[in-house]
Amino acid sequence: MLRKLYDWTLERAGRPTAERWLAFISFADSSFFPIPPDVMLIPMYLARPEKSIRYATIATITSVLGALLGYAIGAALYHTIGIPLLHFYGYEATFARFTAQVNEYGGWLMLAFAFLPIPYKVATIAAGTTGMSIPVLILASIAGRGGRFFLVAFLMRRYGDTARHLIDNHFNKLALIFSGLFVGGFVVVHYAS
Repeated sequence: MLRKLYDWTLERAGRPTAERWLAFISFADSSFFPIPPDVMLIPMYLARPEKSIRYATIATITSVLGALLGYAIGAALYHTIGIPLLHFYGYEATFARFTAQVNEYGGWLMLAFAFLPIPYKVATIAAGTTGMSIPVLILASIAGRGGRFFLVAFLMRRYGDTARHLIDNHFNKLALIFSGLFVGGFVVVHYAS
């Protein structure tokens, strides 16, 4: 099933509407959606490596805008949207501890969450709930999300053919590794103290 999704995504990654989907997924991932933009980005990088910098730019800008929505959910809509969203992901029990960490480590924690394959939406909602400085949130989001997306863009642009060959030949193993990282990110957030 994952292989079909990868092939389907790779085919659509070269279409004109791919950038719109990338923008939506990047925006939503930072505020409410559980699927990371890498699912769209990597096939797009492979399909059109010459546009990898453009794709990383789109993903970064829309991800930062999504982080602002996550912040707004935490700051102004926590009771109406934030609590149900956290309940949906199963984070309500650890949210108080996590917000204490946001207060203690601030921008450094946001930077780590923005860069690593862990659910960024939890961090952006917590930032809004705790009243983190919006400039700190924006700078951490630009550095973390941009660093991640541009690093992958550079690697795919430089090693695109090798990466495509690697993915084609070892797709199942790579899918398991990526799934493990994704699930591991949720576990880290859930058990953060």
